Amino acid sequence: MIEILHTALDPEAITARVRSDSNGAVVTFLGTTRDSTDGRRVLHLEYEAYQPMADQKLAEIADEMRDRWGIEDIAIAHRLGKLEIGDISLVVAVASPHRADAFAACQYSVDRIKQIVPIWKKEFFGDGEVWVGSESDHHLAQATTADS
Repeated sequence: MIEILHTALDPEAITARVRSDSNGAVVTFLGTTRDSTDGRRVLHLEYEAYQPMADQKLAEIADEMRDRWGIEDIAIAHRLGKLEIGDISLVVAVASPHRADAFAACQYSVDRIKQIVPIWKKEFFGDGEVWVGSESDHHLAQATTADS
């Protein structure tokens, strides 16, 4: 299951989609909106995506997980729009017969999502905002905002 939504994500419902009697392990990752970045207070986030390609890339990541670990039970959901502190932006649920594969596949998927999926995050602070790309882009933008 791959979903990109503008509504709140339900991690229990998403996790339930991967559970089965043949799996002894279920790993669920929740990406949540934190209240600070590099010592700056975050007010909220906004996520945007190029959805046709984002859907395609998320499906590609699920295929990579199937090929690498033989895992069939995968659910990935990402939220778009404005998110408040504590809101869930990403749910990845992976189930497999054994825990090592479920943990490895889940971490792999989160890393790959950050690398290849065209979903962009904008952080809003009391003194400005910044689009977050790579870590080096974030520090560059933060320095630029501080210089303004």
